[in-house]
Amino acid sequence: MTINEAQDEVIEEFADFTDWMDKYQLLIDLGNELQPLDVKYKTEDNLIDGCQSRVWLQADCRDGLLYFTAESDALIVKGIIALLIRVLSGHTPQEIIDADLYFIDRIGLKDHLSPTRSNGLLAMIKQIRVYAVAYSVKN
Repeated sequence: MTINEAQDEVIEEFADFTDWMDKYQLLIDLGNELQPLDVKYKTEDNLIDGCQSRVWLQADCRDGLLYFTAESDALIVKGIIALLIRVLSGHTPQEIIDADLYFIDRIGLKDHLSPTRSNGLLAMIKQIRVYAVAYSVKN
C-alpha cells in the first residue's frame, strides 16, 4: 500500500464520525492498538524533542524499508503517533521524505489539537523525516 493509499484509508475512517469526541475516541483506540515499545528503546535518544508528553520513536531499516515503533504516555498522542506509523512505516526513506501528509488537514486533526499537541505532531513528523534522511544517507 502506498503512503497516499494509507492516507486515503485514514481519511475514510475518520469521515465516519462527525463529532470530534468520537474522533478523539478513535485516536485513543488506535493508540491502544499500538504494539508496546520494547523497554530497551525507551531511552533519552529515542525521546522526541518538542512534545509536551513523552513520546519514544524507534526506526529500523529492513530490506531498504523503514519501520517505526513508538510509545507515548498520553492517550491521544499515542493515537497520533500510531496514525503516523500506519501511514509511513514500511516505506523507503525517500518515499517518507517526499510524502505530502495531507491526511492531517483533511481529517481536521490540526484544527482540533491544542497548540502544544500541534507542536508535538510537527515534532513527530520531523523526527520521522530525520530518521528517513539519516537512513537514505547511510545507504
